[in-house]
Amino acid sequence: MRLSISHDTTYHYDSKVRTSIQYLRLTPHDSERQRVLSWQLKLPRPVRAQLDPYGNILHVLTMDEPHESIVIGASGLVEIDVLRECEHESQSALPFLRFTRLTEADAALRGFAQQHCKQRRDRSALIDLMHALHGHISYLTGSTAVETSAAEAFAGQQGVCQDHAHAFLACARSLGIPARYASGYLYTDSDDHLASHAWAEAWLDGAWYSFDVTNCLAKPERHLKLAVGRDYLDACPVRGMRRGGGTEQMHAHVEVEVEVSPQLQVQQQ
Repeated sequence: MRLSISHDTTYHYDSKVRTSIQYLRLTPHDSERQRVLSWQLKLPRPVRAQLDPYGNILHVLTMDEPHESIVIGASGLVEIDVLRECEHESQSALPFLRFTRLTEADAALRGFAQQHCKQRRDRSALIDLMHALHGHISYLTGSTAVETSAAEAFAGQQGVCQDHAHAFLACARSLGIPARYASGYLYTDSDDHLASHAWAEAWLDGAWYSFDVTNCLAKPERHLKLAVGRDYLDACPVRGMRRGGGTEQMHAHVEVEVEVSPQLQVQQQ
């Protein structure tokens, strides 16, 4: 399946920003499950690509002159192998055993993980955990913020895909299973969820398996991955800092569509 992506983000400020830095993880890379056919970034100035500690493609956009807005665009075409259920990597999974402020497992999360997985540490156990978290944390836009921790979202029983992923990471790590945050895009016909998405991956039997708590999906056949990390802060598509500017207004527009391959078009004709 080929997914076509169009993602535009605009930042407006009440007053001029003196300087700003934006860390962009908006470029996917090839893997066993996805092949990048084309990809472009539309930025105010040219930037150079580099790899961050987790193997993500990172661009750093620095604006030294005063500005009142920034427009960041990403678009491209990626082919997804819908039959592949896991991905193998050479990097160690051990860093993803570490808790972070956003993924710290308190007593409630540890107990929840133990209740639903007991002594099991396999994929079926984590699928059960995924379904249980989906039932416990209701999806509600605006119910949490980017700084909300897994424990807070779990206690409030409301959140969005970021919170679902963080709660899963906290539970999995409490069981001794390396787990990481994944950001990217999801193709869906539903109007309830944004096309920009987040889910979790867990290291089992020498490979990374996906667990999308929000949609109860353990097979990433409609997911396009941009970046991974210990939590949202490591893998979010855009993260920045600035001096000045006052109040910020952000508007994002994301479109994810399925593109029919040329071979299929010929067959249909």
